[in-house]
Amino acid sequence: MKHLMNALDLSTDEIGALIDLAENIMQNPDDYAEVCKRKKLATCFYEPSTRTRLSFEAAMLNLGGQVLGFSSADSSSAAKGESVADTIRVISSYADICAMRHPKEGAPFVASMYSRIPVIHAGDGGHNHPTQTLTDLLTIKSLKGRLDNLTIGMCGDLKFGRTVHSLIQGMVRYPNVKFVLISPEELKIPDYLRKDTLIANRIEFKEVSVLEDVLPELDLLYMTRVQRERFFNEEDYIRLKDSFILDAKKMKLAPADMLVLHPLPRVNEIATEVDNDPRAVYFKQAQFGVYMRMALIMTLLGLNK
Repeated sequence: MKHLMNALDLSTDEIGALIDLAENIMQNPDDYAEVCKRKKLATCFYEPSTRTRLSFEAAMLNLGGQVLGFSSADSSSAAKGESVADTIRVISSYADICAMRHPKEGAPFVASMYSRIPVIHAGDGGHNHPTQTLTDLLTIKSLKGRLDNLTIGMCGDLKFGRTVHSLIQGMVRYPNVKFVLISPEELKIPDYLRKDTLIANRIEFKEVSVLEDVLPELDLLYMTRVQRERFFNEEDYIRLKDSFILDAKKMKLAPADMLVLHPLPRVNEIATEVDNDPRAVYFKQAQFGVYMRMALIMTLLGLNK
């Protein structure tokens, strides 16, 4: 494993090993405090991010390493017209590993082709977000105890939501996983996911437009925000942004052991009154992201203990 471009680049055994390492880091953080001493992580973020960028930086610092990088295209030489290929060639001289987010689909893959250091795909447009998928898998495995025999509800923006796309692709490889896809007509999952991932793998799924009707049958509910930045006009965003709001009343319809996940940031699709419900685990999920990225950095640098 030289780069991480897609969660599907990893076998289920490799994902299992990352989850095991992340769980061990969780339980024994002091044992990993100097694993990356004198190693540097470059965070090349051409698009704004809070959780992903800071969790990568926290992960490297927790491992005893150092971080450098930029948090927007305007603060990099991209503003002068420098290509991703040239940027990563230079970064390869400064750092030992790179995490890249870019608004253009395929940009991290291009970087991996020219890089002399491992590149971690940290999101590209509405396409893919593999480290969030690994974080989600860690969260599910740690809190549900399994990655198979699950009915997973995906709710909100399923068209542009890269976390949804990646998680579906990651979960279809586990036995007896079913999906309930909850969205307005305009925000249904893309055809390629429906045909090439769900139908091609004979995965049981259904598409609905009313959240309340399906809550009782879910093991997991994965909420997403309707993303303003993915819309071409404000009118469509305003019309669809409040399509689904999870509140305490709706939570009464859900099983006692159903978990609510969300990649964050939240806008108003989950009412704050849900935060105190023990089934709401999205803030734990964000913390798990640090442990998974620690495990991934170690693995790509060949520093497994």
